[in-house]
Amino acid sequence: MKKEKGDVRIGNEEEGESKKADEQNSGSSESFGRLVEDYGLVGWVREGEIVKGKIVSLTGDEVLVDIGCKSEGVIPIREFSNPDELEVGQEVEVLLEKLEDVDGNIVISKEKANFLLKWDEIKNAYERNETIEGKVVGFIRGGLGVDIGVKAFLPASQVDVQPVSDLGSLVGKTFKFKVVKLNRKRRNIVLSRKQAILEERENKRQELIDTLEEGMIVRGVVKNITNFGVFVDIGGIDGLVYVTDLSWGRVDNPKDIVSIGDEVDVKVLSFDREKVRVSLGMKQIEPHPWESIEDRYKVGDVVKGKVVSIVDYGAFVEIEKGIEGLIHISEISWTQRIKHTSEYFKVGEEVEAMILSIDKENERISLGIKQLTPNPWESLEERFPPGKKFKSRIRSITDFGLFVEVEEGIDGLVHISDISWSGRVESPQESFKVGQDIEVVVLSIDKANQRVSLGMKQLVNDPWVNIEDLYKVGDDVEGEIVKMASFGAIVRLPEGIEGLLHISEIDEKHIDEIGKMLKVGDKKMMKIISISPKERRMGLSIREYKRAERSASKGGKNKRREK
Repeated sequence: MKKEKGDVRIGNEEEGESKKADEQNSGSSESFGRLVEDYGLVGWVREGEIVKGKIVSLTGDEVLVDIGCKSEGVIPIREFSNPDELEVGQEVEVLLEKLEDVDGNIVISKEKANFLLKWDEIKNAYERNETIEGKVVGFIRGGLGVDIGVKAFLPASQVDVQPVSDLGSLVGKTFKFKVVKLNRKRRNIVLSRKQAILEERENKRQELIDTLEEGMIVRGVVKNITNFGVFVDIGGIDGLVYVTDLSWGRVDNPKDIVSIGDEVDVKVLSFDREKVRVSLGMKQIEPHPWESIEDRYKVGDVVKGKVVSIVDYGAFVEIEKGIEGLIHISEISWTQRIKHTSEYFKVGEEVEAMILSIDKENERISLGIKQLTPNPWESLEERFPPGKKFKSRIRSITDFGLFVEVEEGIDGLVHISDISWSGRVESPQESFKVGQDIEVVVLSIDKANQRVSLGMKQLVNDPWVNIEDLYKVGDDVEGEIVKMASFGAIVRLPEGIEGLLHISEIDEKHIDEIGKMLKVGDKKMMKIISISPKERRMGLSIREYKRAERSASKGGKNKRREK
């Protein structure tokens, strides 16, 4: 029997097309034998079948292949996916398209052979929705060319889940693809890497949902950053790391800790399998810094840290991630008067401080700066012992006394009762001014409470101690009115002694308003009518003085003494 060339099967027929039936010729077996002998064929070889051959030469853009016929077939080198690896003698599979063309040469194709060899695999992958592996080999209008054993097309829209700005970066790389369209007749195969990625993600996501448990540590990629936390993709599931779970330390902005695209290890804090909701933590991967605090820090240790917050009552200093100590405003300086912590610190500033106390249970550390320098109060009494007199300026005046600078940063108080022996200085603001220099004497120093008591009246002897040597009842004296009251007037005598001139002792007649008779600054003669050294009181009378004057004008002799 003889096989006609026009009746053989061709490899680019449309899928599903029936094979053409072989027609038998009326020639004898001897005729077919002569045909085989003429073409030098070994065995029954039909047009449209895939045969094996050997490369006999490589010439420029062509490859000469011997398939056992009288002549060799020529194949363009571009039909080979690995032209640089071809060698003479190498065995290749090709499609026999024609035993003889118009020039009498056999026609063979490597590209069509590859298509036929891969077709069933590609078709099965398409029908079963399976992936197929291929290598991106170059650009094609609208996308990329992919070698999956045959040439296939990857549209730009199907390259990835997200748009790819540089398609050239994928050339030469191998990926998995989904076959989304194919046509055997046109040898047209369309791929999608995007669908392969989405399917793989969904498979991993479902696997993760089935296996994820609280306490697991997984790796993920930072997808989004907000003010309240960070979203991390842990394999098809986005979990939230709240800002408080990013670090044991203070976090002002999550962007200071992570960036989008970062790969991070996270711990599963909670997982709602039904709602597929995951809470994650980053700091929980590391040990809690307070667990072994006593192993790293002791009271009295000097530490360095960064000021992370300033409040009215002090400054918080981070000495390590998750460990902050408070420098109370009272622990900043031994002597400086700091009204607000911001006068002394700035956020971000590095400082050195001493640990004053550690409360592990409440996670609190007290720090101090002033403890790094000697306490001037410890040796103040050596420099200013009780009884020492010195001159200094008034720093401030209150209703209860004067604050006088002892040395830089240390003030002493002259209480209102220690200004004068008379004890009648009721408004220091009227008698003194801030900045005024005065002489004082040290009365006592309270180191524990950091107080210095000063006195002014102690600079002179107490006149009340020997009052009876200075004045006696019945003496006439001249005094100055220093204060007025509804019940009388306070009178100051030359030695600083003050006495009371009662309203009933001003005149013989009854007086309703003392202001009609006297005013502050008036100097009047009066008589001492009583003295009480123990109570530091002296009674004075203008009325008695005038009465004695009248008696003297009648011839009586009056004893008078002025001071």
